[in-house]
This record gives sequence, C-alpha cells and structure tokens, in this order.
Amino acid sequence: MHAKAPSPNLIARFVDIVGEANALTRAEDQVAYLREWRDRYVGRTPVVLRPGSTAEVARILSLAHAEDVGIVPQGGNTGLVGGQIPSADGRQIVLSLSRLKAIRDVDAVGGTMIVESGVTLTEAQNAAKAAGRLFPLSLASEGSAQIGGVLSSNAGGTAVLAYGNARSLALGLEAVLADGRVWNGLRRLKKDNTGYDLRDLLIGSEGTLGIITAACLKLFPMPAERETAIVAFQTPEAIMKLFRRAEVEAGQSLTAFEFWADRAQEFALKYMANMRDPFTDAYPWYALIEISHGGKGNRVANTIESLLAAAHGQGLILDATIARSLRQAEDFWRLRESFSEAQKGAGGSIKHDISVPVTRIPEFLKQAANVVERIAPGARPVPFGHFGDGNLHYNVTQPLGADRNAYLALWEPMTEAIFALVTEFGGSISAEHGIGQMKREALRRHKSEVELDMMRAIKTALDPKGILNPGKVL
Repeated sequence: MHAKAPSPNLIARFVDIVGEANALTRAEDQVAYLREWRDRYVGRTPVVLRPGSTAEVARILSLAHAEDVGIVPQGGNTGLVGGQIPSADGRQIVLSLSRLKAIRDVDAVGGTMIVESGVTLTEAQNAAKAAGRLFPLSLASEGSAQIGGVLSSNAGGTAVLAYGNARSLALGLEAVLADGRVWNGLRRLKKDNTGYDLRDLLIGSEGTLGIITAACLKLFPMPAERETAIVAFQTPEAIMKLFRRAEVEAGQSLTAFEFWADRAQEFALKYMANMRDPFTDAYPWYALIEISHGGKGNRVANTIESLLAAAHGQGLILDATIARSLRQAEDFWRLRESFSEAQKGAGGSIKHDISVPVTRIPEFLKQAANVVERIAPGARPVPFGHFGDGNLHYNVTQPLGADRNAYLALWEPMTEAIFALVTEFGGSISAEHGIGQMKREALRRHKSEVELDMMRAIKTALDPKGILNPGKVL
C-alpha cells in the first residue's frame, strides 16, 4: 500500500484537472464517499475527485502515476467488501465516476448499448426499455449501483440463471490504465479471438488493474410473457427437486429461481415497511420462481401452473401462490430484495457471500448450521440467495438478547469456519461481492500459490507502482 501522502501543492494540481466544484476537500462533503452502508469500513482522503470525462480520468491517473499517489475508484458506493473505501490513514485519493453519466449510443437492432461508468443500473435498464429492449442485470441496489462498479466487481444478481453475470453482459470496455493511457475496447463483437481477452481481465478486477470508464452492454428482447410465483417447501432437498424439474420443463425460459429460509421472510415482514406475507401460514423454506418467454401466447402461464400443480400433487411443495398482476409480481420481488436490509432490525449480522455446487446446497446448509451453533450458540442463520447458480448469502444474525458488539467480535472465527466448509465443498469464498479488503487475507489462505503468483504477476505488469486501489484484492 502506498504511504506517500500528497502535498497541498500536489492536491491543487489534481483539483485543477476537475475544477474546484468537482473536488471535495471539506469533511462534511466527503462523508458519503468514505463510509460503506454497513459502517464496517470508514476511510479518510485529502480530496474526492469527480471527473466529468474519460480524458479527465486519464489526466488524474497520469499525475498519480508520476507522483506515486494511491487512487481509489468508486461508483455508487454499494459494495459490501470495502473495495471502494480508502484507507484510514488519509493518504489515498478517492476518484468518483458518478459524473460519467452519458448513454452514448443504443443500437436496438444490433442489441447493444454503450454507456459510461456513472450510469446507474436502473438508468441503463430504462434506456434499454425505451428502445424496446431488455438489459437484464438486476440487483437490490440497482437504483444507486453504477455500471463501472457493477463490472469491476463482476456483479451477479437475480437474473444470472438465464443471462449470466456482469461479465456475460459486456461486449467491450473503455478503460484508463494506471499510467493514464486509455484503452478503447468498445467493440460490439460477439466473437473476437485476437489474443488475450483484456475485457475479461478488467471485469472483476475491482479497479486494481484499470479504471473502467464506459462499456458496450448486451441487450435482449423484452419478454412478452412473464409469470412469477412464490412456493413453500418443507426442506431444501424439495427445493432442489423442483428446480431440476423446472429446468427440464421451462428450459431457457426459467429466468429466476431464488430461495430463502423462513427467518429471512420473518425479518422482512417484521422490520420492513409495507411488506405482505404471500401466505396465510408460515413454512420452513420458500422459493421465488420466474418463467419468461419472448414470444406471444400463454405458454408461460401453462408451464408454471402445470409445474406447480404436478409438484403439489406429488407432495413436493406445501403451498404456492402465482402473481396475478404486475403489482403482485413486483411485491414478490420486493420481499426477496429486502432480506439484507431487514436483518439490521434483528441485530448484528455476520454475512457470507459464497457459492457451492448446486447439488450440494442442501447438505451445505445442514453442516453450516452446525458450524454456526459451535461458534456462536443460539445465533440465527438467515440463508437466502440464487439457488440456480449456487450462490448463497449465508448470513447469521446474533442470538436473541445478545450484545451486538460481542457477537460481531466473532466475525473472523465464524467466517473462517464457514470458509473452511465452503472449500471442503468445492465452493468459492466470494460468489458476487468480490474480495475488496474484507476477504483479502482469506483469499491468501484459500487460493493456491500458483493462482496467487499469476494474479500478482498481472497486477505488477499493469500497475507496477501499485497506485490502483492499493491494499484491495492482493
């Protein structure tokens, strides 16, 4: 990590690049850029720079490279592993991409859209919709999460099952390298086999190899039909069986298969406003299923109704409710997307964004519950996530009546125990949130030396002075 603090004269040179109106030096103006929403990471900076163009980003990095100053790129500040927060020593400069807001081009016929990094996920979705197309990436934080951050962390979301994660949805990038050079890789090609894939190298690198300033995104036909249902189950094994059956019957029309434990729903109904219980009775497990189709007709409705009717007749599911309006479908999704925030009302929460092979989810949930009870007796697991791609948000809320700080002091031993189990199951310690600073040491313990050496070699080649997001990932 770079220890060189920029002098007042050097700060003034940075300010000149963006103008005083877009350089935040007062503490009260910087607050929103220095604290992540869970308050786990809080940093300091001499200045927050808000460039308005790729050229200004290039000038900032050129100066930082020449003067050995650490730069922390930041999008909507929705990250959950501290990757967007500067160090507490106040030596690193925050570079916010929030003013890069242009939607440069929408090609509805070709199914592409070029947008700048500061465009929020919701704005990108709306621009695609206005052109009669779909940009399918969807997150709970989509109103504030920005395209640059979404790509830098290779975000997943609720539509990965059908459309893939962020990496799968970007055809090309524009990025500024550590020394200030601009790489224009905004290609619209689905096939480009000309050497190393630099796009994939930068996506998911969390701003440590280059700063993404624009992207060419894939667009899809708008679904003509969409059916959404919430289904109740007795066990995760039953969820697995219905998922496999839905894959066969719906095929590529199966666009979402989310799941959660009863406690996640209990917290949402108790601590979030305007939430409705989809059922009159409570059940142990739930899943949200969405089936979509681009053509016309009633194929989707027939598929989901026949799927659930057959499953209920065989005792595979306990209950089900199908959304009968767009508003009800939106309510179902709002319930699902409220789980992370709802946990705040129940006390301290130790969170794990992990993945395991889909077929091993039920077994993992059983063993993880035993691990939790051993580390923190009485703690309450709140598992939920994306069943179809094996991504579990295995969050654990403090025991009833426990002291919040005392419980959160168990973060490291509990996380390491859960990570050890994940590794045993052939999974990943980070499914979609990235490494940042939270999982940096865990990455060192759970990655092989060969993998780490390859990563270090890439970092050294593209950022030899280590100025890009110092102390993150590696």
